[in-house]
Amino acid sequence: MATLRAVSFPSIHLPTISATPPFEKSMLFNPPDRQLTSLSLSSCRSKPKIKLLSTISSTVSTEPIDPPTPEAESSGEKEKFDWYSQWYPVAPVCDLDKRVPHAKRVMGLDVVVWWDRNEGKWQVFDDSCPHRLAPLSEGRIDQWGRLQCVYHGWCFDGAGNCKFIPQAPPDGAPVYSFKKACAAVYPSIVQNNIVWFWPSTEPRYKDIMMKQKPPYIPELDDPSYSRLMGNRDIPYGYEVLIENLMDPAHVPYAHYKIMRVPRPKSRVKADREGGRPMEINVQTLDINGFVAKQENGHSKFIPPCIFFASPDLIPDQGNGSASSGSVKKEQSQRRFLLIFICIPVSPGKSRLIWTFPRNFAVWIDRVVPRWMFHIGQNLILDSDLYLLHLEDQNSGKTIGTAREINGLYYFDETAIGAQNT
Repeated sequence: MATLRAVSFPSIHLPTISATPPFEKSMLFNPPDRQLTSLSLSSCRSKPKIKLLSTISSTVSTEPIDPPTPEAESSGEKEKFDWYSQWYPVAPVCDLDKRVPHAKRVMGLDVVVWWDRNEGKWQVFDDSCPHRLAPLSEGRIDQWGRLQCVYHGWCFDGAGNCKFIPQAPPDGAPVYSFKKACAAVYPSIVQNNIVWFWPSTEPRYKDIMMKQKPPYIPELDDPSYSRLMGNRDIPYGYEVLIENLMDPAHVPYAHYKIMRVPRPKSRVKADREGGRPMEINVQTLDINGFVAKQENGHSKFIPPCIFFASPDLIPDQGNGSASSGSVKKEQSQRRFLLIFICIPVSPGKSRLIWTFPRNFAVWIDRVVPRWMFHIGQNLILDSDLYLLHLEDQNSGKTIGTAREINGLYYFDETAIGAQNT
């Protein structure tokens, strides 16, 4: 908690990145690959043309293998951000139970995350059984390590193949082997102890991780850093969440007496909270995000999900021991990061994963229970949650009142999205 109080974040609008926001009026929330007809899987495999984007290099990197050149929309026209050609985090591994399947929603897609002990990896499936579209997340992991549907007991392996249909005659046709009996599988990968998935079940994306990986944060895998992680669903939209995290001006007001913000001694307080002008210099801004320099450090955004801030290196005060001249300078510096991973869930809903790795006082996280870390951070989130929830609702009122009919969201009689049914 002390880490979170030590730095503020820049508030920056990203016109190039937000050209096609995840829940824009014209965007169907239920992408084409979600429209299942009969038992055909081919009907759920339509996605926009893929564009693989490399990120700006710094502490976080994507480590692409033979990354393709980004496609230009047209000469003289800015490239648009493709929301469906990105990796999205689902949940931290520390918050997943290997004994049961987990229901999650990301980008309007209902998915089920489950531990495949036969393959030794976390799998991400479409959360609907190909038989009658019952949610697979309500099922169980059977004694053979397969995902079993709760409705009729169909069982699936990690590749989505149906391995058992209880109602099929043992001496009849092997109907379980038919293609239409397969579950839809999303490409998934565990990186930085977080499960990520690619939001398309098309076969051509099966090995997408060989071409592009999620942004990598080396500090989260460094044993010399602390690595406590929090995870929470939030009742306001992704756009409001991520902009709020980049906004330092609200901290002394919305989080009054909860977050301590350093104040220059030379400045006279104009009010009780001590709000003041803040100098932020955006050094890089393009479709791959931005890098900004502010008073006490740097911040960086890698779309669509990662925002992190790092204050300037803190000189190590030492413990009285002599240090060798061969010790690298960075080893004698105390460093910490504030990492926020923002996930679009559905209109008016988002999910936040946060972690604050540091290379000093690591022992504290081994002694203090994780729930105490959660209490402190959730207190901060709660202190402006109501404000942001209303802000999200009021922003919708500027273009009309949203209402839901048969799974579709309507603004002034225009359908803008669909819930998964």
